Amino acid sequence: MLVTEAVRSLDSRGIVTINAVANEIGIDQSGASRMVKDAVAAGYLEIKPSASDTRRREVTVTSDGLDLLHDAHLWQEAVFDQLSGQWTDQQRAEFHHAMLHLLARSHTLDTDGHARPDAP
Repeated sequence: MLVTEAVRSLDSRGIVTINAVANEIGIDQSGASRMVKDAVAAGYLEIKPSASDTRRREVTVTSDGLDLLHDAHLWQEAVFDQLSGQWTDQQRAEFHHAMLHLLARSHTLDTDGHARPDAP
C-alpha cells in the first residue's frame, strides 16, 4: 500500500523512478526496489523502460493498484468518520486546514527532517 501510494503521488509530479520512490518514503534504494518488486508481483505496479532513457526504469500504478488505493481511501474515510463523528463542523474545518498546512510543509523537508535547499 505504502509504495503504491507513493508512486501515485509522485506520478502527478513527473516520471517515477525507484530512486524517487525511495526518497518519497524515506528509505534506501535497495529497500524501495524490493518493495516495488513486491507490488509489481501483486499486480499493483508496473516497471517499464523509460521512453526517453532506456537505462532508466519508470514505475506506474496499474488499474488494480488504482482500485487498491480507491478501496483503501474509502476505508480510511470511514474510519475517520467513526473517529470524528462527534466533532463540530468547526473542529472538522480546523483539522482539515491543519492537515493541508502540514502536507504542504512536508515537501519542504528532506528525509532527515532538515529544510531542503530548494524549498520555498
